Parts: sequence; C-alpha cells; structure tokens
Amino acid sequence: MRQAERQRIKSYLAETGEDLLHRTGHLSLLQLDYKPAPHRWSVAEIVEHIIVVEGLILRGIDVALQRPSDSASSWQSRDEALILELKNRTHSLQGPEIVLPKREWSHEELFRQFEIVRQRTRAFAAATTADLRHHCFPHPVYGQIDCYQWLLVIAAHCERHLAQCEEVMADPSFPREHGQADMFISQGKEKQL
Repeated sequence: MRQAERQRIKSYLAETGEDLLHRTGHLSLLQLDYKPAPHRWSVAEIVEHIIVVEGLILRGIDVALQRPSDSASSWQSRDEALILELKNRTHSLQGPEIVLPKREWSHEELFRQFEIVRQRTRAFAAATTADLRHHCFPHPVYGQIDCYQWLLVIAAHCERHLAQCEEVMADPSFPREHGQADMFISQGKEKQL
C-alpha cells in the first residue's frame, strides 16, 4: 500500500466511525428502536448491520491474503467511482441473510461492538504490509474488488448506512423527546419504556 493510500484509508475509517458514533451514539432507547415502517430498519438495526458487514469483510480480507495473488479488481484504478457507487442510496441492495440484523446486542453493547470492530479495521489498515492491490475477492453486486478497495468499502458502507440512519431520524414520527431512556442508556441500564 502506498503511503497516500494508507493515509486515505486511515482518515476515511476514522471519519466515518466518528460520524456514526457522534450522530447515533447519544440516541435514547426509544429513538434507537424507532422504525418508520414495519419493513424498515431502526437505527439500532442499521448499526448492527454495519458491525456484522465490517467483521465479515475483515475475515474476507484475511482469507484473500492467504491465497496467491489473483485477478485484478473490476474497479482497477477507479477507487472513487466505487465509493460513489456504494454511497448511492437511489438504489437499494438486499443483503444475504447473514448480514441482516438479529438484535444480538443490547444498545450499550451495540456501540461497544462497533468501536471494537472499527478499531480492528483501523489497526489493520495502519499496520499491514500485505500487497492489498493484488489480492481480490468478489462482492455479490460489484464484482472483483481488491483488498485495499474492500477497506474503502467498509468506510463507504458505514457512510451509506449513516445516511440511512439520518433518514430514519428525519421521519416526522421519530421520537424527539429525551428523558428517562437517555438516563438508562447512560447508566448502562436498559429498560423498555
């Protein structure tokens, strides 16, 4: 990885991680669980999805790096185009069952899990000496992506879903009040209100 690439991914991962925590980490339990419609995800479900996908991508990178170098990325020399495509919310993508939210973590644990997986990703991006550009694995929609681009996918995926969180929070029926729910989350005690 060239120095400019390393700096780019380190900054992008830091920025998107901080943005997600800043914009959603303060929400009450009621706000985290709010769904604009039965078939739509809550902010808590979106954050869980981000965590699961990031962990799966990290495992995919690890597996890809253990294999010999392989074919070039379908997005060779088009990193920014890939990011723009991933962030584009005008078309929705249906993920496989494995990445769908299952509500496995409490709200407090949810953000802790996000910080853990993002720290792992950032540490890998900062320290790896692997030839990320010459190891690929396929995305189900976008084709072969090299391992450096997969790191960009992690950050862009977070950014895409942060926009989805903001759509949920912009819904006219989104609970605007803070109260006991905030107190319970700040004390680490979750109760249904």
